[in-house]
Amino acid sequence: MAKPPVIEPHQLRRAVKVARVTGQNSIRDVALLLVFYGTGITPNEAAKLLVSDYLQASGKVRVESTVRAEIAFNGRTRPLVWASTKTCDAIDDYLAYRRATRQAVSTSPAAYRGLDPNSPLFLAGDGEPFAFTRRVTGTGAISYSCETLTEIMRRLHQQAGIEHGNASAARRTFAVRLHRDGRSLKLIQQLIGVSSLSAVKKLIEGDPVRLASIVSGVI
Repeated sequence: MAKPPVIEPHQLRRAVKVARVTGQNSIRDVALLLVFYGTGITPNEAAKLLVSDYLQASGKVRVESTVRAEIAFNGRTRPLVWASTKTCDAIDDYLAYRRATRQAVSTSPAAYRGLDPNSPLFLAGDGEPFAFTRRVTGTGAISYSCETLTEIMRRLHQQAGIEHGNASAARRTFAVRLHRDGRSLKLIQQLIGVSSLSAVKKLIEGDPVRLASIVSGVI
């Protein structure tokens, strides 16, 4: 099975630019794009994030948060770092929109910026939590997937002309860009939650920029 593509910065900038002027939830969609590319999170995890995973009660950003074990794809807690100014600005714009439109607000306006801390960080177009699809495998195992959020990510890439772009591409790109910045495989493993260092190596193998650099130096 082919790996998802690595999305370069100029492509992501275009996707964000297009998202700002399309669709009925442009403020949310811009925030979603930056969260996926800035954290390496999966659609199921993103759909289950709570306002309190991003905000402290004071309304300040919880810079060092976690992907809680109960929502993590592998059932294990891992770091979730809200350190990107661009990402946080986009989320803040979306939360301000939510408060203005009264989506999952609380009765305590001074706490959590007036939002219900136990409500999802991201909501569907109707202001409700994203729905999950239940599936049963041939062996009887049950799984749930947030197909709506997966489709939103696919659409946001498609409308920007990015072939094969999706949430998996964002996750791989997050890992590859950390590797380009010289971060250790161990740190990348910790941030994306994969099972082994060999899994990280497979994810970052074939980085197109590194390949181009190698070939350009041959002669």
